[in-house]
Amino acid sequence: MAKRLEGKRIAITGPRKAEELSKLVQNMGGIALIRPAQGTVFLDEPELGGGISEWIRLKPEWSVLTTGMGLEALLNTAQEMEVGELFLEAIAHSKIAARGYKTVNALKKRGLTPIVRDDDGSTDGLIRQLEEHDLAGTQVVVQLHGDPAPRLVAWLEGRGATVRTVLPYRHIAPPEEQLQQLLADILERRVDAVTFTSGPQVRFLIQHAAEQGQEEALKQAFQDDVVAVAVGKVTAQAIREEGVERVVAPPEERMGSMMVELAKYYAGSGAESAPRDVEA
Repeated sequence: MAKRLEGKRIAITGPRKAEELSKLVQNMGGIALIRPAQGTVFLDEPELGGGISEWIRLKPEWSVLTTGMGLEALLNTAQEMEVGELFLEAIAHSKIAARGYKTVNALKKRGLTPIVRDDDGSTDGLIRQLEEHDLAGTQVVVQLHGDPAPRLVAWLEGRGATVRTVLPYRHIAPPEEQLQQLLADILERRVDAVTFTSGPQVRFLIQHAAEQGQEEALKQAFQDDVVAVAVGKVTAQAIREEGVERVVAPPEERMGSMMVELAKYYAGSGAESAPRDVEA
């Protein structure tokens, strides 16, 4: 398995842990090209402070937590606001729904256990597990993960809940020249695969291509020669929603698993066989 990426040129679009992923690609015989498609992730502190204060004031029936990183950001900010204990109490006295193992681990560190958690690491999996609960007339606070979640919010509201969202950090587009370099690499087939670790990365790339009048050419490149690789099911779903149909992704959201899955795809004769796809 170690050398199954031999000679493959892999573009890495995620800003976090890009160096670590590059070493992994190199260890597997590939050539890593760092091509950021997502800008700085930063806390929106005024909104975050207001969200924490309202969470404490509302004492919602449900707390829906979607990322470990986001939960840690909330807890740290609450501590800085000197309301850390009140915030933890508000969560502890609510019914907790959690998406992702990192979120569950962050809760466990505080002695908290969700009564609902996803069945596959995705937002869809979280919704499936929430379906058996009566949400009519309840107050629900949702911690988002860098982007709005209109589908989750609409589903909760459709079940009769009143929903408040808190967005601890935001994804922003990188400098245009970085997106242009990645786009050119894909269109000119200078890369064999592109790894994505979040939905915004593919969205920023698609938007940039559309502005250049090259959206269809980009999608065709992903269909024909360049493999889109997702770190997990949530990112794979986001890629597909942008119109890229062929996605390789591991069953579990891990960077190492993502590269192993890509190696398996190439070992399984690549374009001659269907990609290993989480939605298949």
